[in-house]
Amino acid sequence: MKSKAFTAAFAVLLAGCATVDVPPAASAAAPSMSGGERAAPDTMRWLYGSGEAAGASIQAWRQLADYAVSVSRQRKMPESVPLGLPDVEGGIAAPSCVAADGKVKPFAAVFDVDETVLLNTGYEYWQAYSGKPFVAEEWEQWAKGGTGIAAPVPGAVAGLARLREAGITVIFNTNRNSDTAAGTAAAINAAGAGPAVHLENLFLRGDDAMGSRKDGRRATIASKYCVIVLAGDNLGDFADVFNNPDLGIQERRAMVANGDLADLWGAGWFVIPNSAYGAWQKGTIDEVFPPNARWMPSEDGAPAIMNESE
Repeated sequence: MKSKAFTAAFAVLLAGCATVDVPPAASAAAPSMSGGERAAPDTMRWLYGSGEAAGASIQAWRQLADYAVSVSRQRKMPESVPLGLPDVEGGIAAPSCVAADGKVKPFAAVFDVDETVLLNTGYEYWQAYSGKPFVAEEWEQWAKGGTGIAAPVPGAVAGLARLREAGITVIFNTNRNSDTAAGTAAAINAAGAGPAVHLENLFLRGDDAMGSRKDGRRATIASKYCVIVLAGDNLGDFADVFNNPDLGIQERRAMVANGDLADLWGAGWFVIPNSAYGAWQKGTIDEVFPPNARWMPSEDGAPAIMNESE
């Protein structure tokens, strides 16, 4: 998701308020300030404004760091957490933590960036203020120039510091385009979550031929590191198989809530909350609520029963 022409417009507004008279033409072109008085979308209120979201993020990051540090101190042959990889049956596997030369690979924790490490407050403000849908060109502008505005996700800076202190390499794997590498690295560093260096510990869409699919980048990372933690706000941050367009709403949910994959949450896989956007944004009422979960009150005051109309 993302982009922001907001920076230039905001600079013009500030200049006008401070020392420079804004020409009539510029004033007419500027967005109405009344836009900021409208109610923000509930999803944005929760993620970017609520104490509940901050608490949930801090909780996730603390649990993540506790787990990773504990694993790094175990006196046994290390094992990688399962992760999405290309060309493996089922799309998910745990690669070996022993390199071809017989040496044990160093530990690493792999993170998505947007709404996992950084909050895109500037871009999301612009979307809420302007009422515009996602515009790729605006997102690219934000990704290149949002340094200093993008805040760290609550808990991220402290969590990443704990990992590094424990000798665990921090790696960022994001679907921001590779031509935003400089701006993305600068934003991560400015937020206190760095260092981030492109193609060393920062990987972006376009770094390989797989586009927005992250499995290829995960394979590149796993060839050098023993990955003990994966974290993101979207299931695609763990494995591309979750983004299969043929998966139904409930089928996708069942994949992560049952079987062996269910055991990974909080034990190598960590979800950072994001109510603002993501692959979860689809589904009709009937797709979200299967027949055995539907209920309607009785019109005659009789005891409520399940809705069996379909």
